[in-house]
Amino acid sequence: MQMLKIPTAKYQIFNTESSALKFIKTQVENQWYIKASGLAGGKGAIFAENNKKAEEAIKQMKDFGNAGKTFLIEECLKGEEFSAFSAVNGKDHILLGFAQDHKTVFDGNLGPNTGGMGCSSPPKAINRNIKKQVDLIIIKIIKGLEHLKRPYLGILYLGGMIDSKGKVRIIEFNARWGDPEAQVIIPSIKNDLYETVINTINGKIKNFKIKKDNLYRIVVTAASKGYPENYSKVIGKNINGLDKLLKNKNIKIFGAGLKIVKGKYTVSGGRIFYVLAKGKNILEASHKVYKALSKISISGDNLHYRKDIGYRDLERLK
Repeated sequence: MQMLKIPTAKYQIFNTESSALKFIKTQVENQWYIKASGLAGGKGAIFAENNKKAEEAIKQMKDFGNAGKTFLIEECLKGEEFSAFSAVNGKDHILLGFAQDHKTVFDGNLGPNTGGMGCSSPPKAINRNIKKQVDLIIIKIIKGLEHLKRPYLGILYLGGMIDSKGKVRIIEFNARWGDPEAQVIIPSIKNDLYETVINTINGKIKNFKIKKDNLYRIVVTAASKGYPENYSKVIGKNINGLDKLLKNKNIKIFGAGLKIVKGKYTVSGGRIFYVLAKGKNILEASHKVYKALSKISISGDNLHYRKDIGYRDLERLK
């Protein structure tokens, strides 16, 4: 990104706790993100609201094992976050959709980061100007990788931030679909997914037209109480009401950390399942998804989910 002059947060790379702590002590008071460089189940980016919290987050990097041996200290970008997904065939690409993930465990973007507590699509913040900026950034990345003799073929996931001036700054790239972004974007694509993949692989993506419906979708993560930290007491407990919900034609359920034991759905992980609803607008989709979730429980009152998924677009209606 630096080589291609793609706007991103200022950062420093560290391999030792001591050098990172020394760096923070030299900085003016600020908000930071401390990021483990390896795979950490979506939990490796720790927000620090000041320098003291940054020192605490630096000390947490060792808890990630090998994933935290190398880590970043990055300035905290301010603005509205979004995700964009594109099919790339090494030279060309086609945008597949945009979404807004809700990463923290509690309403109001509070609490620790998770793998994703819910998603909404298409975000109303994505206007023609943002789409154009995203398109140009993806073209730069494709050409940059080709120049490095590392052409990329697959799904490119761009995590971005829209700042107060309407400029896109990049948080991350991933070589995959997002979870739970895929749950709201893939169902909106009317083309056969196989057809989309084959056209990408065969280099015909440039003239391939993606057809999408005009519906709004919200997916909410149903999680074990205690997730993403200690939720061990919830493992094995029964999930009540899921059988009936699976028969509801207005919603879709995507399984994750659950299994069937003696004919009953039981908890086997932190993020248990996802509930997806669609509507002609955000109000309809939100009403459907939360009405469905209200009919589910986990024995011992151990179900947790955010009740504000899509809040940015709901606020725009006021």
